[in-house]
This record gives sequence, C-alpha cells and structure tokens, in this order.
Amino acid sequence: MPLPLPKAELHLHIEGTLEPELAFALAARNGVTLPYADTEALREAYRFSDLQSFLDLYYGLMTVLRTAEDFTELADAYLARAAAQGVRHAEVFFDPQAHAVRGVPMGTVVEGLAAALDRAEERHGVSTRLIMCFLRDESAESALATLEAAKPYLDRITGVGLDSAEVGHPPSKFREVYAAADALGLRKVAHAGEEGPPAYIVEALDVLGVERIDHGLRCMEDPALVSRLVRDRVPLTLCPLSNVRLRAVDVLADHPLASMLAAGLMATVNSDDPAYFGGYVGDNFDAVRDALGVEREQLRTLARNSFEASFLEDDEERRARYLAEVEAYDFDAE
Repeated sequence: MPLPLPKAELHLHIEGTLEPELAFALAARNGVTLPYADTEALREAYRFSDLQSFLDLYYGLMTVLRTAEDFTELADAYLARAAAQGVRHAEVFFDPQAHAVRGVPMGTVVEGLAAALDRAEERHGVSTRLIMCFLRDESAESALATLEAAKPYLDRITGVGLDSAEVGHPPSKFREVYAAADALGLRKVAHAGEEGPPAYIVEALDVLGVERIDHGLRCMEDPALVSRLVRDRVPLTLCPLSNVRLRAVDVLADHPLASMLAAGLMATVNSDDPAYFGGYVGDNFDAVRDALGVEREQLRTLARNSFEASFLEDDEERRARYLAEVEAYDFDAE
C-alpha cells in the first residue's frame, strides 16, 4: 500500500493522544478508577460544547498517567499512528503543570517521553522535537517555576508554548517567562486566535516574540494582521477537526483554511488532540480535502509548509530530504 503524503505535525498535545483503550489499561495498571463503565461510555463523553468542556475531561483523564512507563507507552502509540498517516517529523507538546499538580514530577514526564522519542526514528521513521507548554489559566509565577524545574532537562526540550483556556488570559500575561525562555535559547510558539481575538495573535508576536502561531484562525477578522502574517511568513498550525469539535466553527465546510491558503498565509494542518477530536493528522488532511475542496497541489503546499515551519534548523539536510519527498510525491499512487 502506498505511503500517504509526507508531512510534519507541529501542533500535537501528547496528552491528547490518550485513546480510551489505553486510558483503561493505564487505569488498571495504576489502580485508578475511571467514572465510565467502559471505553464506549468514555467515547460518548467526547462531545464538547466549547474549549472548557473539553479541558474538563482532558485534565480529568490525565489521572491515569503516573509513571515514566505510562508516558513512554502514550508517546509510542501516537508515533505509530502518526507514521501510518505520513508523519515524518513531529514536534510534540506536553503540559508539565497538569502533571505536577498530581504529584508527577518533571523528570518522570520528560524521561518517559524521551524514551519513546529517542527510538522514534528507528521504530517509526519519525524525527521529533519536544515543546513544553505553559497553562495560560495558571499564574505567570507558576509558569516561571515550571521553566525553572525544566532546566535540568533542556537538552531534551526544544521550545516553549502556551495552551489551555485562552479567553481572559492574553499572551502578555506571560511576557516574563517567555523572555526567560528566550534567554535560555528555547524556541517560542503560542496558542492564539482560536477562541481569543486577533489581538491575542498580535500580542503573541510582539510581546512574546513567538515564531509560530498555534491555531490563529481568527486572524481572518483583521485584514492588516493577515497582510503582516503573509509578509513575514508566520506559520499557523491549524487544527480543522479540533475547531469543529470545540465549536470554533460550526461545520468543517465553514473553516477558513481555503481562504487562508488563497490569501497566501503559511498554513499547516495538524491534529491537536486527536483521540478527542475524531482523527489524526492524515484524517485532518482527508477531511479538508473532502469538505473544502482543497486540491492536490494545495495539499502539497500544506505539507511543504509543515516542514518549512518546523524547528529543523539544526538539521537542514534532513529538512531538505523531507521537502524532496513532498515534491516527489505521486498522488496517483495513493
């Protein structure tokens, strides 16, 4: 069977890859009782009215993640699924504050994930980077403490991000921690413009100095911002199926991706929290092709953008090889 279109995934929360079957297996191993009768009952709970309703379940289900082995198993399962859908490079988010509050230390999380990421290329043909996210609905002081706790593990962490409940928590709240991360040589991304306004995208760029905007679909409400993003080639890591599940758009046919491509924005397609939102990154590519009429060469552009937007500056030979795979890809062989 031919391989799918090669692509990089740049917006993926590893905790959001926790499938119901693995959740129940880890619960049994760790003596955790889940408030669901079985995997089907848990899947039924994956119906969300907004971002917060998703986050409530997302953080609640994390209680099954206790040991380094749990995080290794979680990441390895994601990598196998991603590779099967054409992912050649993955930049993986993780949320240490959500684990620390449960008594799971930074080292357990990072070392567990690293055990899977270290063998990802050998086992799955996927290169990886790890990005530590701060929870924006926690305090700036908590973010600074998290960065401090991460210092022994910075050889494993490429960058920092900002996620969780967006509205009411503007990027400027985290000015100090992003300045500290920059001083440590970490790359910088942030969620902005999903539920929050276009002004949050501007703040993420101007106050935090981010290099990529995670989501960013509401930029289309501000023509001047769109012009700036096009001019500066700022990557946007869009997550179409996530946007529908969290009601950022009502139906996929209303998603602005096609308009964004037509405007010249450097859009990429990703899966966000695929266990919860109905599909991994290849599923997102298929969905926008079918719902939005995104054509073959536009899909190739999305794949090309994903590698160009990746943090592979330390391995330009690898990036060039991935881009060559995209250019040589034959859609007729699918």
